[in-house]
Amino acid sequence: MTPEEKLRRFEAEISPHLGSAYNLARWLTRKHEDAEDIVQEAFLRAFSSFASFRGSDGRPWLLAIVRNTSMSFMSRSRSVAQAPDLDDVARTTAAPDIDPESQLLASCSQEEIREALEKLPAEFREAIVLRELEELSYKEIATVTGTPIGTVMSRISRAREGLRGLLTSRQKGAGTT
Repeated sequence: MTPEEKLRRFEAEISPHLGSAYNLARWLTRKHEDAEDIVQEAFLRAFSSFASFRGSDGRPWLLAIVRNTSMSFMSRSRSVAQAPDLDDVARTTAAPDIDPESQLLASCSQEEIREALEKLPAEFREAIVLRELEELSYKEIATVTGTPIGTVMSRISRAREGLRGLLTSRQKGAGTT
């Protein structure tokens, strides 16, 4: 493949996923500037190893590179505060109401949901972002994160539980003031 063909193919198959790459990096690092740096580095890595890409959908492949780049960046920079353990989050939140999850989410602002999502531990935040915001399948999430599908399902379930608890306790706290 000529360099021109490689560039053309990369732009067609990988570049359209720039928004998804930034979104994942932003949720993982919690900082706009760090996410931009990570996406730039991830795209450079992706381009340099593009010859090894054999899939039909470049998004999971690129997001795996973004995830790995993010993890390397965060361990190098130590710029991200340690998220609390989900068990700690669960202990500080009220038990979920009987109301359906959709009613709870509909009654919360986007800012409340974003704040609750940022309080989740990184592995749960990552799973829910990939599933709900990026709309990846469980299999694609397993590929991106390098974990078994059962682990992905568990993380998504626990993330939803944590979000439900955080949003419910927030609403109850707001109702008492």
